[in-house]
Amino acid sequence: MPEHSFEPIRGILERFCFTSDNLENQLGDPIEREIVVHIPPNSGGSLPCIIYLAPFTGTGFARANWRAFSETLPQRHERLVREGKMKPSILVMPDTFTSLGGNQFVNSEIIGNWGSWLNQDLRKEISNRYGVSGFGLVGKSSGGYGALVRGMKDDCWDAIACHSGDCGFELLFGIEMASTLTQIGPHGGEKGFLKHIKETPSMSSDDFHALMILAMSASYSDGSLPVDKNCKFDDDKWAQWLEWDPLRMIETHQNLPPCWIDVGDKDQYNIQYGLRQLHTRMDELGIVHEWEEFPGTHSGIDHRLDLSLPWLASKIESAS
Repeated sequence: MPEHSFEPIRGILERFCFTSDNLENQLGDPIEREIVVHIPPNSGGSLPCIIYLAPFTGTGFARANWRAFSETLPQRHERLVREGKMKPSILVMPDTFTSLGGNQFVNSEIIGNWGSWLNQDLRKEISNRYGVSGFGLVGKSSGGYGALVRGMKDDCWDAIACHSGDCGFELLFGIEMASTLTQIGPHGGEKGFLKHIKETPSMSSDDFHALMILAMSASYSDGSLPVDKNCKFDDDKWAQWLEWDPLRMIETHQNLPPCWIDVGDKDQYNIQYGLRQLHTRMDELGIVHEWEEFPGTHSGIDHRLDLSLPWLASKIESAS
């Protein structure tokens, strides 16, 4: 049984909200978002800032919540500092949830310009409130994807860490199209299915996975699936998705900051195959990065933060 942490939070834990026009969206989601910030005790001066990006159906500040037989992200942060494994940092946990269930941290007319919100608005807001020596991103799954893609697209991050981030869209999303069509079909298509999700008292596992694919459609194209009713791919629309696959992006976005990538060798979503290919291609292109494939699945991998958080803090500090 995993050990439970009874350790109180002894540092600073602050909450605030701010509004951004970059988050204007077609879903009706709020453009005012809550941010939770943790700073370990006895920390002074300018500190590295690590922004945690949540996985699908998650949000940043949920990581500050109590969980049985576990530790919160602030508890983990303070323990790593207390054990001398990590420099004190400004740990930022933003609310990035959407009514489609998640966020890929890219600019989208449907969901909002979350990429610009991160690299412009959130960075500015944190810099105005705290002494920041530099910025890094860390996340798992969709959050890991966000860290990786923002590291490729932006020039403002000093380091990024991607845990099991979406990669290899054919094996990750392409094979889900048939089951998604099957799930949304009884509801008359995408719009009917989304109405069902809004009204149902309880989502099934199949509902969840179909919603995830529709969230990707809203992130990467016009909100509709890149297949027809017979599951024949629309090459043009599918190409819009593939433009956002890190396997494709690495060919034209090679100027990454220090980069950490890891993945479980039994990932339920086949992400290990996409990230293996990305790792191989980055080696071929001479892009320096940390890489590890560890025994595990897509779930229960918070322990990997014991490695990435100290690494991020060190890389951000050395860049300042």
